[in-house]
Amino acid sequence: MSTEVLERPELKDADTGPEMFHYVRKEKIAESAVMGTYVVALCGETFPVTKAAKPGSPVCPKCKEIYESMAG
Repeated sequence: MSTEVLERPELKDADTGPEMFHYVRKEKIAESAVMGTYVVALCGETFPVTKAAKPGSPVCPKCKEIYESMAG
């Protein structure tokens, strides 16, 4: 399965700390970005795609754990 890390926009608040990014299915990214549909992250969070993560961005620990277990 192909995934990519994306930002969950609701977590941009100053109170929540750094922006958190999630792994989502790569084939759903363009559809969400164009149509505004929601994607489901590996951890179960749902959100519309707003932008992709930059290298070194904080990643959801739950998504990362699931992704790494799938890669093995």
